[in-house]
Amino acid sequence: MKVLIADFLEDDSIEAPVLQGVAKTEVIRGHHESDLFPFLAEADAILLFHDVERMSDATFEVARRCKVVVRAGVGYNNVDLEAAGRRGIAVCNVPDYGTEEVADHAMMLLLAVARHLRIQDSDMRAGKWDYLAGRDTPRLRGKTLGIIGCGRIGSAMALRAKAFGLDVVFYDPRIPPGLDKALGIRRVFELETLLEQSHVVSLHCFLDDKSHHLINREALARMRTGSILINTARGPVVDQEALIEALESGHLLGAGLDVFEHEPLSDDRLQSHPRVILTPHSAFYSIEGFIELRTKAAEEVRRVLLGEPPRNLVNRGMLVDPRITLPS
Repeated sequence: MKVLIADFLEDDSIEAPVLQGVAKTEVIRGHHESDLFPFLAEADAILLFHDVERMSDATFEVARRCKVVVRAGVGYNNVDLEAAGRRGIAVCNVPDYGTEEVADHAMMLLLAVARHLRIQDSDMRAGKWDYLAGRDTPRLRGKTLGIIGCGRIGSAMALRAKAFGLDVVFYDPRIPPGLDKALGIRRVFELETLLEQSHVVSLHCFLDDKSHHLINREALARMRTGSILINTARGPVVDQEALIEALESGHLLGAGLDVFEHEPLSDDRLQSHPRVILTPHSAFYSIEGFIELRTKAAEEVRRVLLGEPPRNLVNRGMLVDPRITLPS
């Protein structure tokens, strides 16, 4: 059997040993869905990262042998789940890797923006010595952090924020009752309430039709004057034009961004803004975390190809005549 590694990776040094004796791997290094077409007819499984922005029915029509697409990551918005399901192709993800890394990264961005790290670092490199370069720096203890999306990563962020003395509140309509009690934080049931209360808003939600541009002009206007926005979730959750307007008007103190509406980022207004901290969609990464991600994605492929049920199936309700063994 053959497993296509669609994008992002330059080698199969982790995947090949996991799949040894079951399937051979082929590294495609694609950037667009069409880059995959010459290889799909022989694919029994596809490992997908995030460079290929969309995998549609055009892929699944050609991939007649394919049993499963494993999205090596938490989000799976670049896969048409219904189209895959109609062809009997399972779609899985890796929901539990990188929790520590993304939460650490989000907290780093929060601290860097609040403490005016970029401005003070630039001044020092230019030979200036002025502690008042960060004159707008707020004390964090007692401030309110609003978390949008309180799953694994949002929960990890809440625990870190509590250690800094932040009052943590979250909004997540998908979470059952009781998580607030388990974490010792507050819960609100309206997004508007969270936005109006929070000094810092940190995004940890999925990207779907409901969350696309969840943070738009109206949402940003509801945020406190002088507040901070952190996004380590998905770029299109934030209306980037509206964010730039809120920064330039001074309504927001600053923003810490790891993801962007269009990647790679090529907007000079953000790249040159002194109150914005930018990182290149790297929050997920650590040496250990990247190995974990790749290993778990390959192990999910191996299970499916051996006829075992997958552990992280995300399109079960859409599968017609599935080509896999379904979980009980």
